[in-house]
Amino acid sequence: MSNILPFRKKSAAEKSKGKTLCANNHHKWKVQTMRKFDVREGKLVTEYRCQRCGKLKTKLL
Repeated sequence: MSNILPFRKKSAAEKSKGKTLCANNHHKWKVQTMRKFDVREGKLVTEYRCQRCGKLKTKLL
């Protein structure tokens, strides 16, 4: 016979884990590439990525 896996419904806390902060603009930014040169602007650029949701943010130096 095969193994039977017990399935259960995810709780509200498990469904929204890590998403509620980003939805309210409280991201957890981490530097992805530091001081990349932007040819169009002619300036250095630091690129940030949110650890929870993956959103990108760039900052000109």
